[in-house]
Amino acid sequence: MSLYEARGVFYAGLVILISAISWQLNKIGRRPRNYPPGPPTLPLIGNLHQIPQEKRHLQFEKWAREYGPIYSLMLGTKVMIVLNSDLAIKDLVDNRGAIYSSRPEAYIGQDILSGGLRVLFMPNHEVWKIARKLAHRILNIAAARTYVPYQDLENKAMLLGFLESPGDFINHLRRYTASLTTQMTFGYRITSIYDPVFKEAFDLFDRSSEMIGSRMAALLDLVPVLRYLPDSILPIKREGKKIHKRELSLFRRLFLQAKQGLQDGTAKPCFCVDLVKLQKEEDFSDELAAYLSSSLLQAGSETTASILVGFIQAMVIFPEVAKTAQMELDRVCGNRMPDLNDVHNLPYIRACAKESLRWMPGFMLGIPHAVTQDDTYMGYHIPEGSIVIMNVWAVHNDPKRHPNPRQFEPMRYIDDHQTSIDAANNPDATQRDHFVFGAGRRKCQGMHIADRSLFLAISRLLWGFDFQRAVDKETGQQTIPDMDDWAEGVMMFPKPFATKIQPRSAYTAACVRQEWAQIEKLLDGQRQWKLVPEGLIWKDEQHVD
Repeated sequence: MSLYEARGVFYAGLVILISAISWQLNKIGRRPRNYPPGPPTLPLIGNLHQIPQEKRHLQFEKWAREYGPIYSLMLGTKVMIVLNSDLAIKDLVDNRGAIYSSRPEAYIGQDILSGGLRVLFMPNHEVWKIARKLAHRILNIAAARTYVPYQDLENKAMLLGFLESPGDFINHLRRYTASLTTQMTFGYRITSIYDPVFKEAFDLFDRSSEMIGSRMAALLDLVPVLRYLPDSILPIKREGKKIHKRELSLFRRLFLQAKQGLQDGTAKPCFCVDLVKLQKEEDFSDELAAYLSSSLLQAGSETTASILVGFIQAMVIFPEVAKTAQMELDRVCGNRMPDLNDVHNLPYIRACAKESLRWMPGFMLGIPHAVTQDDTYMGYHIPEGSIVIMNVWAVHNDPKRHPNPRQFEPMRYIDDHQTSIDAANNPDATQRDHFVFGAGRRKCQGMHIADRSLFLAISRLLWGFDFQRAVDKETGQQTIPDMDDWAEGVMMFPKPFATKIQPRSAYTAACVRQEWAQIEKLLDGQRQWKLVPEGLIWKDEQHVD
C-alpha cells in the first residue's frame, strides 16, 4: 500500500470514528421511542435544564398531569422513571420488589455525608439485608406494642412543653418523636429541647437534608467526572466531609455508651442488645454499628415530627376541622385525656391523622429506588439501572383520587379503618390511604409505631389546646400560615410559622400538669426510667457479655 493510500485509509477511519462518537453523543439526552413519554429533551443534557432548584415536586406533579401514570426524564446519560399513580407504584415497587428495591448512587448523601454507611441510601446488598432483618425484629407489630409506655411518657412530656413554652412547639414535637427513638435504640430519654445531643443530631439532619436535596448533589450523581474536582471548587464536598466527621463522632459515641452500659449492666434494654450480638456474629465495625443504630433516630423520628408540624399548621389554616375534632373528643372523652383505647371510638381523630399524612407527606418524591434489570410496563421499556421515583405528592394531590386536594378534609377517611400497614398491604392500590412510608421492600417497618404516636399527639393536643391564628402587631390582622412554604431538602419540613397556642381551659391545663406529675414518679433524678416498663422485648436479655 502506498503512502497516499495509507493516508486515505487513516483519514477514512478517523472520519468513521468521529462519526461514531458524534452519533453516540447525539444519543445522550434523547429519549428512545420505547421509553415512557416525557417532556421534550435537549441533546446531551436531556431534561436537566427543566428540573427546578426549589419545589421540584410541583413540576413533577405538573408533568404527571400531562404524561399520565408513568413518564421518563432523560438526565444526561441516566434515566429517571417517575411513577404517578397508586396502581403504577403497586404494580412495580410492590409486586416486582425483587428488582425495584435497590438504590441509585447518592454520592453526597451516601459517600460524602455518610461514608457509605447510611442504611437509607444503601443499595440492595448484604449489609442492607442485615439491617432490614434487624429493623423487622424491633419494629414488627408485636414489638411495637411494647413501646406504648414510652409513647405515653413522651407524649405527656410534650404536652407539658406546649403548656410551658408554646412558642417552641416545633422543638417539642421533634423532642417527642426523637426521645421515643433514643429510648428504643440506646436506652435513654432526651429530656429537654436544649439537650446537646438533640440539638446536634437535628442541626446535622437539617443541613444534611438540604445538601442531599440540592441541585449540586444531583449533578454529581449524573456527571460522576465532576466528583474529581478539588474540594476548593466543590464546597459541598468540603462541608459534607466536615458534617460526616461530626455525625460519625456523635453516632459512635451514642453506640459505644450503650454498648458499654449493656456490658456492665447499667444500661436500659434497647435495640443495641440485638446489634451488639450481631456485631459479634458478623464482625462488623463500630462505625457501621453506629450508623445502623442512629439511622433509626433520624429517619424514624423526623418523619413523624414533620407530619405533626403540618397538622398544627392545618389546624391554624382550617379552624373548623379543629372545632369538629374537639366536639368528638368532648363527646367521647369528656374531662379525661384520650388514650390508645379510644382509637375505635374517635373516627374523626383517626381521619385527621390519615389526612395529615396525605396533606403533608414530607418526602414529596419519596426516596429514589433503582431497578436492577430491564423491565417492561404498559408497553414501555424500563432499562436496568434506571432511577425510579414514587411521585408521592402527585398521588396525594390527584383530584380524581382526592377531590379538592389542598383542602384539609378528614371526612375523606371517615370510613377508612385501616392502619398504615393494612393499607400498604391492601391488594387494591386505590384503597391505600397514603404513601408517606414508601412501598415494596423498602417501606418503613415502623408504621405501627408512627400511627400510635400520631394518634396520641393529635388527640391529646386537640383535647388540651386551642390553635389560633397569630395577630400581626402592626396591622392588627390575623396571619394565616402559607401551606406551600417548606424548607427544601430530601425531606421537606414546614417552615416555622406564627400561631397562638393556649389551653382550652384551666381544667385541661391542670390535667396536663397532673398527668405529668403522676408519670414523673416513674423517673429518677435525671428524668430517666427508674425501672424498665413491663413487656419490653429486651427486658429479659439486656445484659451482653
